[in-house]
Amino acid sequence: MSSQDSRTVGVSYVMPVLNEVREIRSAVESLIAQDHEGPFEVILALGPSVDGTNEVVAEMAAEDSRIRSIPNPVGSTPAGLNVAILASRYPVTVRVDAHSVLPPDYTRIAVETLLRSGADNVGGIMRAEGRTPFEKAVARAYGSRVGLGGTPHHVGGKEGPAETAYLGVFQRHRLIEVGLFDENIKRGQDWELNRRLRSTGGTVWFTPHLTVTYRPRPSLRKLVRQFVATGIWRGELVRRFAFANSLRYLVPPVMVLGVVIGLVVGLIGVVGAMLGTALAWLLIGFVIPAVYVVFVVAATLVSARDEGVRTRLWFLVVLPCIHFGWGIGFVAGFSKLTKNITAHVGR
Repeated sequence: MSSQDSRTVGVSYVMPVLNEVREIRSAVESLIAQDHEGPFEVILALGPSVDGTNEVVAEMAAEDSRIRSIPNPVGSTPAGLNVAILASRYPVTVRVDAHSVLPPDYTRIAVETLLRSGADNVGGIMRAEGRTPFEKAVARAYGSRVGLGGTPHHVGGKEGPAETAYLGVFQRHRLIEVGLFDENIKRGQDWELNRRLRSTGGTVWFTPHLTVTYRPRPSLRKLVRQFVATGIWRGELVRRFAFANSLRYLVPPVMVLGVVIGLVVGLIGVVGAMLGTALAWLLIGFVIPAVYVVFVVAATLVSARDEGVRTRLWFLVVLPCIHFGWGIGFVAGFSKLTKNITAHVGR
């Protein structure tokens, strides 16, 4: 490909889909509405959904021949991506998610950047947007340094080479060359794939000019499940590949361990005080969880100050759920405690 054909190069949108009846139509419609001039196809890898998702996909495919569905019996994200990529025919692969909504200029800018930079993969910013007070609280946490650590694909940054990228717009032949996504890694497979691209001489490129609207999980249960699974696999990847920048990934598990140890020590101090023993001094352990509570309250006042009362109250709940879900999952994944259940949790 050359820079001269960027406006007309063909693109294949690949999307793994499982139980996304609430989001799938708006996600696909955002692909059809792209202003990129080149030919395109939308390939949806359908897992064993039970909520009516596949029926909605069938309706869309019947209405537009550019939309195709293929089975993904495994149901996992990397398996779905791989079968969709292998079924695609255009030289640029645009990875999309059922929770994502692309702005009309996304593909055009991404293809231009891909060719201009010579990169193997280009990604931008995941801009979380909620519709309910709960979802708005989650979105605030996603876009805040106190929530997900302030990585460029959450809060922005300078354009240039990056370690990984959100979603990604790829040169298809490079995906094939490095062996596609690792289907044994249920979460964090994007980081691992980008690691292989970089290790074989390729470039992963971040640009703040690309933004994707992301719809957060709609309930607390689904949010906690998401972050426990993400933490498990992040711990597994840090243990397996020894991330050079893994220090930031250690913050949530260290916080979780600190709060838990502080509570246990403090409770021992309570017993000691009740019995009138020297163990009463261990009441000092409560300082650690108290500091964390102050941190959460202060973060809410700063990060969610422009939101309504209900959203701010949800933020007080959402932030600890993200921290503890991710931190507990990380400890379990890093210590191999989840060896037999990661495949189930990570789906």
